[in-house]
Amino acid sequence: MASLLYRLGRLSFRRRRWVALLWVAILAACSFAALSAPAAEEDGFSMPGTESQKAFDLLDERFPGDNAEGADARVVFAAPDGQKVTARENRAAVEKVVDTIGRGSQVKDTSSPFAPESVSKDATTAFATVTYTVSSDDLSEATSAALMDAVEDGRAAGLTVEVGGSAVDGGPELGGVTELIGIAVAALVLFITFRATVAAGLPLVTALIGLGAGVCAIVAAGMSTTTITLALMLGLAVGIDYALFIVSRYRAERTAGHGPQEAAGRAVGTAGSAVVFAGATVVIALAGLSVAGVPMLTDMGLAAAGTVVIAVLVALTLLPALLGFFPQAVLARAQRRGATTTVRAKEPAGSRWARSVIRRPVATLLLGVAGLGVVALPALDLQLGLPGDEAQPTSTTQRRAYDALADGFGPGYNGPLTIVVDAKGADDAKAVAAQARTALTATDGVVDVSPATFNKAGDTAIIAAVPSTGPSAGATEDLVHTIRSEAADLKTASGASMLVTGRTAMNIDVSNKVTAALVPYLAVVVGLAVLLLTIVFRSILVPLKAALGFLLSVAAAFGVIVAVFQWGWLADLLGVAQTGPVMSMMPIFLIGVVFGLAMDYEVFLVTRIREAHVHGEAPARAVVTGFRHSARVVVAAAVIMIAVFAGFIGMADSMIKMLGLGLAAAVLFDAFVVRMTIVPAALALLGQAAWRLPEWLDRLLPDLDIEGERLARTLAAEPSAPAAPPARDESVHA
Repeated sequence: MASLLYRLGRLSFRRRRWVALLWVAILAACSFAALSAPAAEEDGFSMPGTESQKAFDLLDERFPGDNAEGADARVVFAAPDGQKVTARENRAAVEKVVDTIGRGSQVKDTSSPFAPESVSKDATTAFATVTYTVSSDDLSEATSAALMDAVEDGRAAGLTVEVGGSAVDGGPELGGVTELIGIAVAALVLFITFRATVAAGLPLVTALIGLGAGVCAIVAAGMSTTTITLALMLGLAVGIDYALFIVSRYRAERTAGHGPQEAAGRAVGTAGSAVVFAGATVVIALAGLSVAGVPMLTDMGLAAAGTVVIAVLVALTLLPALLGFFPQAVLARAQRRGATTTVRAKEPAGSRWARSVIRRPVATLLLGVAGLGVVALPALDLQLGLPGDEAQPTSTTQRRAYDALADGFGPGYNGPLTIVVDAKGADDAKAVAAQARTALTATDGVVDVSPATFNKAGDTAIIAAVPSTGPSAGATEDLVHTIRSEAADLKTASGASMLVTGRTAMNIDVSNKVTAALVPYLAVVVGLAVLLLTIVFRSILVPLKAALGFLLSVAAAFGVIVAVFQWGWLADLLGVAQTGPVMSMMPIFLIGVVFGLAMDYEVFLVTRIREAHVHGEAPARAVVTGFRHSARVVVAAAVIMIAVFAGFIGMADSMIKMLGLGLAAAVLFDAFVVRMTIVPAALALLGQAAWRLPEWLDRLLPDLDIEGERLARTLAAEPSAPAAPPARDESVHA
């Protein structure tokens, strides 16, 4: 591996113009393909294998043309204080708004805002449901504008008018001011680390090129825009970090007296090997999201994994090519002046830290584990769900519509359950539907049941049941399970099936499916990654230690998420509009991404330690040496990742905000507490045992030479070419 990458680094450096042109062409081709690609179809919320999805499929079959996945809007009207919405002037204003909306070309139907079930008991609030013939992604700008213009007309008439539903859901946020701040922080950290503008700029340039190619490829492949956010987060973070490690190694090789081309080859051969395997662990973790069987998770994982692969390729090829254009400018000022062999009089902070840790390994280990354990305590109260409009900021019309409907009718009206009665095999479909309505009305937790609506064939009915609790309440989930258990009685008595669906039921099914997939996902991803790390480190204990450290990091990150998003700690400061259950997809997202990133730092840090040990140093001494060479860049990489992820906390979408905070906290804990504190303490305690591998397993596993030991022996045996003077500008002659 190291020898192959060494040759790739030298080739890229030597043929830098061709390599740069190749990546420009790739970026241009991806951009053109993205611009030419048709608009991606809405990914929707398809959940194969769940009861709610089976019901949706049945509706599409038995009610053709109704488009069960068409967009909807719920327009809520509230009369001024002391007035009734049914008063003549208010009624006229409401009807005018609904009539205006109903004339839209993409509108399928509008319900009457003055039907008995649509007016609150005190007659102060009413609502109308608007259904569209197309999905929310396919709504035209004119349709959306007409909806909001009609709402403004109602407000001008003195009413309070708010609107929620999928027709007004905003698209995914792809960036913002806070994300730009994160990039600015990354640039500052790079400059402080390298003390050279070009060296600080190269990782940013290569990361942005890789990110641009990755995102354009996602769009060109026809994947939904909802898959892009995770790719943006990871593509930017790992792109900067991977380039940071290679540039740092290049400068170290130049300090050792090697010429620019040789230094580029050695940097890609050694640090590049770590980049390949670090990237492989991230890709395994992301691609493993498909284990959950949730199409949206699968798409997001594969899209982000593809972006990480591109980031690795850019770091291994484009970066050494750019080093060929700036072989001297990336060096520190002292190196450019020719002081290539100067030895620091003062010991680096990284090795001083490592010495302090291994002097008291037991105390350090216990303190680190106990500290993360305390932070993780709130995770014991973790509650999962899929919050809807109630999690939106109060500044949005969706949230105000949710609150107005809950105040006027009750929280359950924001998440009615759709009951599909399949009476195709029954003798009397209408009698079966009546029996289902009777059972639903008698069910505790149901406050309203609509009349049954039949299809043209008369063999399938739709009934709406309104819960007494909100969509994300635990009691609502219990009600869904109760109704599904009652369906068995209906099946026994009449032979008809009763299925529960709708957005609320779908969210519950998603939560249950994702939760059930956590253990298989952990088994597959952690198992594959531990095997990969066993190959890398030629050890059993080191990979197991890495996996246990990851569990500590992710548990602490969950503790932070629960404290902020459930308990409300620092909620106002972080812009959390509403506390409540943690999104059900968050655990599997966070576990996958954090595992990949945790293994990044494990590979970058421990490969340097093992490299020193392989070259003959005692275990404790190897820890200090590894920290001397890698601690500074690992710290810089962690700070950069934290800055990039924290930039997403400022976005309005609660899922992105939660993911940004969770990832930033996880990187903080994993890099500084686990990898730089617990890991050296554990290695010091394990001593030689950390690097032992049974002989039979050693023979079975391939030796990929990650540390470049064989490469070093090969290069040492070859005649040395004279190193070019560091002060000379070799951008042309190297």
